[in-house]
Amino acid sequence: MYAFTRYFTDGEFSVTGSRPSDGRGAVSVIGQKPLDGRRTAVWNVPFEDDDFLWTAGLVPDDTSADSEGQMRQILEKYEAILASKGLSIKDNCLRTWIFVRDIDNNYSGVVKGRKDYFDGIGLTKETHYIASTGIEGNASDPSVLVTMDAFAVRGIDSRNVKYLQALDRLNPTHEYGVTFERGTAFTHNGHSHIFISGTASIDYKGNVLYIDDVRKQTERAVGNIRALLQDAPAPTRLEDAEQAIVYLRNDADAPIVREALAELVPGLNCIMVHGPVCRPTWLVEIECWF
Repeated sequence: MYAFTRYFTDGEFSVTGSRPSDGRGAVSVIGQKPLDGRRTAVWNVPFEDDDFLWTAGLVPDDTSADSEGQMRQILEKYEAILASKGLSIKDNCLRTWIFVRDIDNNYSGVVKGRKDYFDGIGLTKETHYIASTGIEGNASDPSVLVTMDAFAVRGIDSRNVKYLQALDRLNPTHEYGVTFERGTAFTHNGHSHIFISGTASIDYKGNVLYIDDVRKQTERAVGNIRALLQDAPAPTRLEDAEQAIVYLRNDADAPIVREALAELVPGLNCIMVHGPVCRPTWLVEIECWF
């Protein structure tokens, strides 16, 4: 029994097999080709707490809108879903995944749509944002430019949430115009988890490091994640991630990145997929769930 299942597929959206059958779990199907020879890879999250609310496959109703408009529609839809349960994005959402068709052309609209919406609900650099990954990924409908999965916690106490930083290696995201947290650690009902957002080869000024060198970019991304984990309330090792997802711009880089991760993080439980990152010079991005 799973609270959440995501299928990463090479384009076959009629996924069958291990789909949850109890009617309770949220199911996401994203067009991101697995890079291990399979047509479909699966990430399953078991039920753990009835207060953990997973929402999957949010898409806009009006797909004639551009990516900015589609992003706003999705956030409005998600806010309505949460409001029906007495919750809100600002107070209860701790993680989003935003999948963007043709990210090189559509990501700037997503960034603006999200920022404007967050401003409207009081999410600012002075309050907090939400841990997130923004990555290329497709829905089955080619007119859908943006898709979102999300995680919220009913009754979360803000005193039990910590937004992770590593300012000697990573600057606050608002300094280069985006609105997400690098990582979030939280405790609720005796359960503790950490979300590390999509993390790439970036420095403390927001610059891309090691352009054209995917091995060095992988090393930097891993180092950045380890630095964020050092800011967590309890000691946490990257090797102990429940799930990591590795996104690559170029399929041909998979063997290099796989070898690097085997050396840097032995035993890391990861899924590797084709998913171009939001800047063309970023070749690899890594996210984790603990």
